[in-house]
Amino acid sequence: MPATLLANGFDDPVFDSQAAFRTAMWALARPGRVEPIITALTPPAPLNPEAAALVLALCDYETPLWLDAALARVPEVGDFLRFHTGAPIVTDAREARFALIAEPADMPDFSDFAQGSPEYPDASATLIVQVEAFTGGLVLEGPGIKGRAAFGATPLPADIVARLAENRALFPLGVDLLLAGPGGVAGLPRSVTVKEG
Repeated sequence: MPATLLANGFDDPVFDSQAAFRTAMWALARPGRVEPIITALTPPAPLNPEAAALVLALCDYETPLWLDAALARVPEVGDFLRFHTGAPIVTDAREARFALIAEPADMPDFSDFAQGSPEYPDASATLIVQVEAFTGGLVLEGPGIKGRAAFGATPLPADIVARLAENRALFPLGVDLLLAGPGGVAGLPRSVTVKEG
């Protein structure tokens, strides 16, 4: 049986990684604003190129990575991520510094992931959530937003507003979200207040 070819990583690892890292930071600094991300990655399905770019930029051998069931059941996804980042893939969500979610409607409760501690709030998880489109329907308020901002993405869990409200109440603890969709990335940090539009 022929060996499976491993999908290529970044064409220019330094430049492309820095660009994706900046996109992630801008997305978290300006919640709800879709930051463009350009990538030529063709990762194994169901991993999308935008989420793959974030993982390749943010993860290394010191950042445990958790995959949801849709990604974990495809060995090529794990092989691709391990090869290009060195990140250990963990099965316990609480051990992960980053979590990669391909099926947002079925994502675990945020409390399943590391929330940080009063001494080390940054020891929490960042969830990289794949979405199919950026839409409307939600209103965001908080740091990095002038007044209020309209935002939305699909698919998301039906109870996403309640989940994000519980997450906000834990501040400075809680998780941060990076939503990765066609051509862009949007951030929902733990500091943001999210309401129905």
